[in-house]
Amino acid sequence: MASGNNPNSNQGSQDPYSILGIAPEASFDEVQKARDNRLMEIGEDPLAKAKIEASYDALLMASLKERQLGKVSNDAVSASKREERNIQSIGANDGSLLTRLKGFDFSKKPDKDNSLMPTLALPEGYGLTIRLALGMLALLLALISPKESIQIILSLSTLGLFISQVKRGRRALPSLGWSVVLLSIGLIIGGIIISGFPESTIPGSSISRDSLESLPAILLVWLGSLLLA
Repeated sequence: MASGNNPNSNQGSQDPYSILGIAPEASFDEVQKARDNRLMEIGEDPLAKAKIEASYDALLMASLKERQLGKVSNDAVSASKREERNIQSIGANDGSLLTRLKGFDFSKKPDKDNSLMPTLALPEGYGLTIRLALGMLALLLALISPKESIQIILSLSTLGLFISQVKRGRRALPSLGWSVVLLSIGLIIGGIIISGFPESTIPGSSISRDSLESLPAILLVWLGSLLLA
C-alpha cells in the first residue's frame, strides 16, 4: 500500500488517491488520516487545501455509493457511520464542502423571523458602543436644538431603530412596526408631561416644551435600538 511519505509527488495529478498520497485499496480510516496529514503539511495554501478537500469528498462519495450497492467492507461501513456521527456532533467544523452541506438544514428558518414579538438582547462589542454613542447624541441634540430641528431628530432616531433591528436579523415589516410603536408611546408620554407646563419654556431652565416632549420618545427609541433583536 502506498503511503504519504512523499507529499510533493503527483501534485499535478487530479486523481484523489494521488493527491492524498494513498493507494486505491486504502481503508477509509487511512483516507481520513491521509487527508488530515496532507492538510497539516500544506499549511495555509487555500488552493492546495481546496484540492485536498475535493479529493476527500470524491472518495467519501465513492465509499457511500459502494455502500449503497453492497460492495463495501464492514470496516468501511463502520468508518462511514463514524463520519456521519462526526457531522452531527461537531456541526461540520472541518473545511470539507460536502461535510458542511450535509450538516446544514436549509429548511429551518430563524425563529425570530416567524414571530412578530421581538427578543430582548444587548448587542456586543462595536455595535453596543455605536448605539450608546448615537443615543446620547440624540438626547443632547434634543435638549439644545431649536424646536424646528426636533422633528428631524425624532425621524433620524426612529430610522436608526429600524435599521438596528434589520441588521440584527428581524424582518423589515415587524421592525418598522415596533419603531413606530415606540415612537408613538414616547410622544404620548411626552405630551402628558408637558401638559403641566403652559409656557413655551420650562420654568427655571432653557428647555423648550417641544424638547421636553421629544425626550421620552427619543429615550424609548434608544432603548429599543439597544434591546430589540
